[in-house]
Amino acid sequence: VQLQASGGGSVQPGGSLRLSCAASGSTLEHHGIGYFRQAPGKEREGVVCITKDGTTQYADLVKGRFAISRDNVANTIALQMNNLKPEDTAVYYCGAWSGRAYWGQGTQVTVSS
Repeated sequence: VQLQASGGGSVQPGGSLRLSCAASGSTLEHHGIGYFRQAPGKEREGVVCITKDGTTQYADLVKGRFAISRDNVANTIALQMNNLKPEDTAVYYCGAWSGRAYWGQGTQVTVSS
């Protein structure tokens, strides 16, 4: 599976951004999927994931603000991020897994006034 990430950028606190990830080489329908992020000086952390059985799990820090979606026809996943905070600043990675993990290239999200 190859994942091509897009989206991200800079926004003021309270703003919104949308990240997308397009897959090729295999369908995402039978994979767990999710987004992770890594802030400067910190370890990579999970933001949200959809398990292979369809269960969605959000990190407490983003609950109610972020929403993940998948389009099995277009073979894409997306992360809508609302009410962004400075602490959301990080490089975001989309991922898919089924036996092994696949990662998209990171995209920078900067939240600053």
